[in-house]
Amino acid sequence: MKFNIQSQVQKFSTNRVLVTIALATLVAVGGACKKSQTSAMNAASDVIRVGEVGSMTGQEATFGISTHQGIELAFKQINAAGGVKGKKLELISLDDQGKPEEAATATTKLITQNGITALLGEVASSRSLAMAPIAQNSKVPMITPSSTNPKVTEQGDYIFRVCFIDPFQGTVMAKFARENLKFSKIAILRDVKNDYSVGLANYFSETFKKMGGEIVVDQSYSAGDIDFKSQLTSIRAKKPEGIFVPGYYTEVGLIARQAHDLGVTAPLLGGDGWDSPKLTEIGGTAINGSYFSNHYTPEDKSPQVQSFIAKYKEAYGSIADGEAAMGYDAALILADAMNRAKSLEGADLRDAIAATKNYQAVTGKITIDQNRNAVKSAVVIKVDGGQLKYQTTINP
Repeated sequence: MKFNIQSQVQKFSTNRVLVTIALATLVAVGGACKKSQTSAMNAASDVIRVGEVGSMTGQEATFGISTHQGIELAFKQINAAGGVKGKKLELISLDDQGKPEEAATATTKLITQNGITALLGEVASSRSLAMAPIAQNSKVPMITPSSTNPKVTEQGDYIFRVCFIDPFQGTVMAKFARENLKFSKIAILRDVKNDYSVGLANYFSETFKKMGGEIVVDQSYSAGDIDFKSQLTSIRAKKPEGIFVPGYYTEVGLIARQAHDLGVTAPLLGGDGWDSPKLTEIGGTAINGSYFSNHYTPEDKSPQVQSFIAKYKEAYGSIADGEAAMGYDAALILADAMNRAKSLEGADLRDAIAATKNYQAVTGKITIDQNRNAVKSAVVIKVDGGQLKYQTTINP
């Protein structure tokens, strides 16, 4: 029997994450009494503790840092305006280093040791999937700002998101490729170790084919890879008009450079995982002419968006990316629900978040549907001369 080392390593890694999550869930359940006691103490205090888990370090650190800054900015504004129910919001942030097992551990610590009322995070779907069962079993409402994989909110009725989901995002880019760019032949290059990438590639492929397009080749890589020449050579042979790469900016920039070196002229297409200042830094001029879907654009001239951009720039010295905007919106929606909730107990807060309708956020008007997903629009961005230029808005 042929022994596939890569497959065995991947299986071991997956099992290790699952065991970590299972153990963390047991600890969370076992600490329920402790959480209840802490919640009672919080009720008598002058602060409301909210936990945040994000990748402050690691390969996708810009995701965690941007999201954290968006949440932090929102909390400062909320507290300056009097807080929630007469109490100040206290943000307790933990770094998961971009690892699902660390996200699970951090979630357990925030719930059992810090006695948080609610949880914000993660950005990456794989890490949110590690956190969600723990929050659900502990009856702590969790809002992910940017995890788009549908499985995240399927973990239970305490799990929410304020971003669109991959079936919609995949449809957005398939429609854009077919109708706006008039492409009929597309290649796919997906990260097989990333729930986000695999799911988004599947939804894009399904919609593109339904619209009469053809997927000429479907290649794969694994997060952390740095050499994509073999896959790109196979793709080049099929002469696609575009290449859908639903990964993270860390690999996408390298893929763009290597595609350029191999003489591949087809533009790259992708999703919100591209959104980072590092995209053009890594990809250089090779990423120009590519497109990706995103949650918002700083080019939006609405007063609400421009006010957010100005406040963010004053606080952090840079233009807010999509992750920062989503973190900001997640924090505001949580605070709005807290103000509307009968109490800050888990079930009451859960019901208030679920009742969010037509909330005018920076990233658009948000309604939470029956599956705890946000119904909202998406924008398509073009990388042009190292700048991110708005192309169009696609509504649900």
